[in-house]
Amino acid sequence: MRPVTRTTKTRKSLAARGTALGLAALLTWTVQGLAGEPADAGPSDTGLKGAIDRILTDPRLDGAAAGVVVADAATGATLYQRDGGDRLMPASATKIPTSAAAMAVLGPDHRFTTEVLATGRSHRGTLHGDLYLRGTGDPTTLAADYDRLAARVAATGVRRVTGRLVADDTRFDTHRLGRSWAADDESSYYSAQISPLTLAPDTDYDSGTLIVEAAAAATAGRRPAVTLTPRTDYVRVDNRATTVAAGRPDTLAITRAHGTNTLVITGEIPVGASPTKEWITVDEPTGYATAVFADALAAHGVRVDGPVRLGLPTPTAARSLAAHRSMPLRELLLPFMKLSNNMHAEALTKAMGYEVSGSGSWEAGLAAIDAYLGKEGVDTRRLRQVDGSGLSRMNLFPAAQLTRLLLAVQDAPWFADWYASLPVACAQDRAVGGTLRSRMCGTPAALNARAKTGTLTGASALAGYVTDAAGRRLVYGVVLNNHLASSVKSVEDAVVVTLASSDTAAGTIRAARADDAGARRQADAATTGLECAWRKPHALC
Repeated sequence: MRPVTRTTKTRKSLAARGTALGLAALLTWTVQGLAGEPADAGPSDTGLKGAIDRILTDPRLDGAAAGVVVADAATGATLYQRDGGDRLMPASATKIPTSAAAMAVLGPDHRFTTEVLATGRSHRGTLHGDLYLRGTGDPTTLAADYDRLAARVAATGVRRVTGRLVADDTRFDTHRLGRSWAADDESSYYSAQISPLTLAPDTDYDSGTLIVEAAAAATAGRRPAVTLTPRTDYVRVDNRATTVAAGRPDTLAITRAHGTNTLVITGEIPVGASPTKEWITVDEPTGYATAVFADALAAHGVRVDGPVRLGLPTPTAARSLAAHRSMPLRELLLPFMKLSNNMHAEALTKAMGYEVSGSGSWEAGLAAIDAYLGKEGVDTRRLRQVDGSGLSRMNLFPAAQLTRLLLAVQDAPWFADWYASLPVACAQDRAVGGTLRSRMCGTPAALNARAKTGTLTGASALAGYVTDAAGRRLVYGVVLNNHLASSVKSVEDAVVVTLASSDTAAGTIRAARADDAGARRQADAATTGLECAWRKPHALC
């Protein structure tokens, strides 16, 4: 990676780094200013090469691929690189270009609007026409928001609609699932269908899903009780499970049958066991959101005589009755990036496509991201991005290009908001630490390193910023692929802890070993092939 020519002011160190508590026994050594050029003709060796090269000899990386780049955040000078130009799967680190592009293309003040409009005329509480529910891509709309929309419709005096309830989801195209997403992830909430009119069941804003909970009956032999959040008849429950005697194994499982909205509950749950709780995707989120809104209308005394229709555009002459606006993008970035929310990434990608070219498609959105990356000096000929989230295994991104982008965005007027959205190592508040909240605790990287994580089976990444022992901000990109181990997170962490522990300008390098048992437990316990936040509920993320 060639240095970036622009310079930026050196930022102050992040809030107090963690003490050595918990990892005081981490094996370290000091390397003082080794002379000579590294074999890859990279930057002058100040000790980082030997230290990071040694970390990357971890046996879990035998036969695997590793792309690692470290640069000075102020000058752009490359301090370390190992196969930085190799194209590797970045997994959820793909959200770095997606989120940065969204801030540049849509702007930090961008809000999504969900609106109720009417055609025809109103007379004495009756709307002689159709009612339209129009979405623009908001992935954070809750059942309570649809209820407020229904209440506002009722407040206009409408009590009866003689026509139809029409769902306008035409802002985006009709392709609901991303390119090459795994078929066996179809009911998993991190792989929900994308629609401009959708619904989230919680304030993690897991759009396109509902929460299914199955609780054991008081006595063996009875069916467990099943509850849905939100309550809706849009899905059907096929409860085949059985409550069994206390002490028996808990084998209860909740799935959605392919291509249907039938939730199948199978297996056994013992008396007294904790309820099983799953976040399950729906088939066709437009219909899901519209069904919840229809129920809310009825609850507020508004009767719709006609049928529900999906996928029709709102007539230009329609008048607005009620509207809900999302939080601004600068705030939406927090649940998006902290919790690595795939559906937010894809909604923003399609929204960028609509903003730039009037087409709410993946193709148009990815073209907008590509154009933005090119303006920031990223060589887009060296990468491939096919979705916004990184769920596709077709995404390929060299560590050098990730690092180049991390350097470039520092001058953006929205950088502070974007930087704040990155997970913070060992920050115990889930809304701050996100997918890094259990990692690098008790090291100088704790409450210091900020980064976007990435995890798929055989692919892992960590890219972001850290301040070293002398107050120098560094940028790093670590992408590891083709490993057979269930997790290599502690290898990534050892690189970042090394950077945080060292005076990289003076060449005093304090290198962490990834094979420390305590470090490995912290980094690896929560990760087995999926992004930490993608497995709900989970105590560590």
